[in-house]
Amino acid sequence: MQIANLALLGRVWGFLKYHHRVVTKGGLDWDGELLRVMPSVVEAPTEAAGQSVITTWATVLKTPRRLQVPAMLLDDPVLVPDLAWLSDEALLGPELAAWLPAVYDRRPTGHRQFYVHHQRGIGNPVFTNEDEYRDLKFPDAGYQLLTLFRLWNMVEYWSPYRDLVEGDWRQVLSEFIPRLSAASDPADYVRQLIVLLGRVNDTHTNLWGALGLRPPRGPGQVPVSVRFVPDADGHQRAVVDEAPHSTAHAGIGLVRGDVILSIDGVPTDDLVREWRPFYAASNEAVRRRDIARWMLRGAAGEAELGISRGGQPMSVAATRIPNEQITEAARFHDRPGDTFQLLSPEVAYLRLSSVVAKDCAGYVRAAAGTKGFVIDVRNYPGEFVPFALGGHLIRREAPFVRCTTGHCSNPGVFTMTEPICLSPVAPHYDGRVVLLVDEITQSQAEYTTMALRQAPGAVVVGGTTAGADGNVARVTLPGGLRTMITGIGILTPEGDPTQRVGIAVDVRVVPTIEGLRRGRDEVLEEGVRQILGPDTPDDVVLATVAPRASAGSS
Repeated sequence: MQIANLALLGRVWGFLKYHHRVVTKGGLDWDGELLRVMPSVVEAPTEAAGQSVITTWATVLKTPRRLQVPAMLLDDPVLVPDLAWLSDEALLGPELAAWLPAVYDRRPTGHRQFYVHHQRGIGNPVFTNEDEYRDLKFPDAGYQLLTLFRLWNMVEYWSPYRDLVEGDWRQVLSEFIPRLSAASDPADYVRQLIVLLGRVNDTHTNLWGALGLRPPRGPGQVPVSVRFVPDADGHQRAVVDEAPHSTAHAGIGLVRGDVILSIDGVPTDDLVREWRPFYAASNEAVRRRDIARWMLRGAAGEAELGISRGGQPMSVAATRIPNEQITEAARFHDRPGDTFQLLSPEVAYLRLSSVVAKDCAGYVRAAAGTKGFVIDVRNYPGEFVPFALGGHLIRREAPFVRCTTGHCSNPGVFTMTEPICLSPVAPHYDGRVVLLVDEITQSQAEYTTMALRQAPGAVVVGGTTAGADGNVARVTLPGGLRTMITGIGILTPEGDPTQRVGIAVDVRVVPTIEGLRRGRDEVLEEGVRQILGPDTPDDVVLATVAPRASAGSS
């Protein structure tokens, strides 16, 4: 009963925050109002009594005067809020169920509210005047519930992807009222908040700056990089991708291609299931990407790893060294070396992790005369180049993306923009364009892929991308914590979604355990084969992608 009453309070408080003109103009300390009424709601002996407390508190605001030009619902919305509850007498009681629709009908017009406005020219929400309560002393159930109500309503009204959240978002509110209110110390509060953020199903929505409290925890780590790849049966396995990447410790007992079956006696599959709720992600590919990066953390000293090497099970005593002694492993899967490389007279290569926008014309000139251009987006672009590079790959204007944006006069409503287009610029590249993607390809990298694939005959090669595209909205939470939500929706020109599903690939290729063991880049190999032809002998492909000495950065 208390949970039901608090959930109702959180929904009413959030609705009024973004709809009642007194609140949207900043006329009240709205956090303070929540904290003032919350004890009475908790003490209400029945749900009916809780409704009465909330009604008395809320209706003090009075019904706003009618506007001369009322706010109108926008034409052809692609996402609308579920506001049927505003007139639900069983949920609210008769007085509140009559009053809330009147508040909605007299909601504010304009493009700016006290707590939110939209970034000019882009459309993502900008949350303002949100106190971070940096000196919050734990436990404090009131402020901990304020965190939940603030975040829940931001998603409810300002996330273009709230319809993609798994399960019932209203149920998430009820589920986390006891979990967050009962958090007894800062670490418990952060862990509960991390799990809550994971329920948004958005890779952008993580508790940035506090990820060290995710499991596994510890001051040490085995200094190798790990990624999940499928075995012959399609089962995702944790495989050593790079070993070692520490200059301080080379004798770790692991080599590239080792499959990690257990850590300190616990099967890896069991650990992944245990850790999964703490890793916010749009899809499973990116969740395993992030788990792989952290999974060998723990107490400094020896870690007992059960592994499979070449199909033979064995035990390895690997050493976790202090985190500060570890040289960060490459976060990207692109090809080392120069930004632009000629792999052969027929194949040019460009990795976007170090791309420079002003040099894009130079990259295209350097690729002139090649049969194909491999553009590697298994990274995060060094600079924003969808237009600077994409314009060189087309000969006529090409739409590549449509966006959905929210509106301050209609909280929760999202409408579709006109398509965003590439325009051709000289010099032009006439060969085939191949784009390489995988779970590292996220956000701006996905947006860039959408632009570059407009090249005639372009082919996207690789695996599932992160499925988190669109400019972000930064969120401040009590306790001095910060997260983000994706703030605008990103769709293909045809209106197909990219959130959670990622960028559609034309040729699906993922690394294999044997390929990692041999140090091969099977995604790049397929990209080269797409240029040279399907019947190209393996030795020619391997010779084309073979590492070569760098000629210096470019």
